[in-house]
Amino acid sequence: MKRRKYEIDFEDFERKIIENNVKLFILCSPHNPVGRVWKKWELKKLGDICIKHNVYVLSDEIHSDFVYPGYKHTMFNTLSEAYEKISITCTAPSKSFNLAGLQISNIIIPNIEIRKKIKKEIAKVGYSSVGIMGIVACQAAYEEGEEWLNELKQYIYSNLGYLRNYLEDNIPEIELVEPEGTYLVWLDCSKLGISGKKLEEFIIHKAGLWLDVGYIFGKEGDNYIRVNIACPKSILDKALNRLEKAVRELKNEIK
Repeated sequence: MKRRKYEIDFEDFERKIIENNVKLFILCSPHNPVGRVWKKWELKKLGDICIKHNVYVLSDEIHSDFVYPGYKHTMFNTLSEAYEKISITCTAPSKSFNLAGLQISNIIIPNIEIRKKIKKEIAKVGYSSVGIMGIVACQAAYEEGEEWLNELKQYIYSNLGYLRNYLEDNIPEIELVEPEGTYLVWLDCSKLGISGKKLEEFIIHKAGLWLDVGYIFGKEGDNYIRVNIACPKSILDKALNRLEKAVRELKNEIK
């Protein structure tokens, strides 16, 4: 089966910067929801365009721990000193170690002047002091959580294989967009013949599932749904069974 893949339209990217007088580019790396792990040459091309037009880069790398075999995550700000000067890198232990409730994240800003401005803005909104529990949990996760994280990634990779096979064998109308990273999987539902709000209603009321429907990411996502596979395999199986039943009923209705 031919695997579809999302790619960057660099000409369109540069054109939008010029036409909209863009000053800050938010880079999602690895990309959510399409699951791309950007290659070095892609990041460099984006970086060069941003430098050319004096655009700062906010690099959201919160999913960087979740990269599948055969792929490697590269931090944008490590590729050159020039990129380092224009970059603000955001990471967190929340995705990797399920610590979102503790409100802790990391902002890496090598450029001292930018760092001062960001710290000033953070203080204005009351986030200048984080909770002690979050700090302790973050340190514990990074210092002692490697074994747990490695086992988690193997489990998620196994879930991905299960999802892939289940769709191919039982719900061929829904196609997996093969991810290179993240545990949020992008599924193409074009063959169902419904999209946008109608697809959302189908997922909620017919399949009995609460998933992210693609239109929330823009009109290009109208035919897609996003599934979180960072869960027990029994839960994933139950969800797929419901989805299969709903698709089968939909096909019968169309007939």
